[in-house]
Amino acid sequence: MDGMSALHDGLAAALDELCGRRPLLLASDYDGVLARLRDDPAAAVPEPGTAPLLSRLAAAEGVTVALVSGRGVEDLRTTSGLTGPFRWVGSHGAEFDGPIVPELAGRRDALAAALQPLVDAVPGARLEVKPASVAVHVRTAADPAAGNRLLAEVAAGPGADPALTAKPGKDVLELAVTDADKGSALVRLAAELRAAGVLYLGDDVTDEDAFRALPDGVTVKVGEGGTAARHRVADLAGVQAVLARLVAGLAA
Repeated sequence: MDGMSALHDGLAAALDELCGRRPLLLASDYDGVLARLRDDPAAAVPEPGTAPLLSRLAAAEGVTVALVSGRGVEDLRTTSGLTGPFRWVGSHGAEFDGPIVPELAGRRDALAAALQPLVDAVPGARLEVKPASVAVHVRTAADPAAGNRLLAEVAAGPGADPALTAKPGKDVLELAVTDADKGSALVRLAAELRAAGVLYLGDDVTDEDAFRALPDGVTVKVGEGGTAARHRVADLAGVQAVLARLVAGLAA
C-alpha cells in the first residue's frame, strides 16, 4: 500500500478537516513511527523522505510540530539529526521545559545501580540510563525466554516500588522516577499553544497515554494491537502518507 491509498476514508477526511484549524499542533512519537525500530537505538535514523515532510509542516503558518519520545531530548536530537523549529518533548514528558532536578537524577542513578546486576546476568540484555528513567532492553537477548524472565523479575522487584512509574513497551521495561507521561505533556503543550486542533502519531504502549488524553484529537496508531487511538495506519509508509496529506492540505 503506498501514497494516499495507505489512508482509510475516515482518517483522510479527519486530516483534511484538521488542516483548516489554527493554531495546529502536529505531534509524533519517534521510534517505530518516524524511524524504524533498530537493535541499536543509535542507528534509528528517520525514514527517507520523513525529514523534508516534517520541515514543510513546521514551516506552515500557525502550525507547531512536536517530537515526543521516551528518549532524552539530547539523544533524540542527536539520533534523529532533525533540525528546525520543532518542539522537543523527551523522557515521556519529563523533559519539557528543561532538565530534571538533581534529586530525581540521584534516584535514577540509584535505580540503575540496582538493576545493573540483573541485566548483566542475561547475555545480550541492555540497560539504558535516560534523563528521568532507566530502561531494561531485551530485544537483543541471546535467549528470548531469559529476556522475558528478566523483564518479569524487574517488574516484580525494583519495578514494584510505588515511587516509580513502570512504562512497558516492545521488548523493554522502563522505570521512570517521575509520573510524567506523553499524554499530560501533550495536553500541556496544546494548552500553551491554545491549539484548535491536535494530531498525534504513536506505535507503542506509552503512546496510549497520549491517545487517551486527546479524545477530541486526530490520534493515529501505527501497526497492530489494541489501542485507544481513533485511527490506524499499517506501517511507516502509512505515517508518510499522513504527513504528505497534511502537507498537501495545509498548502491548499
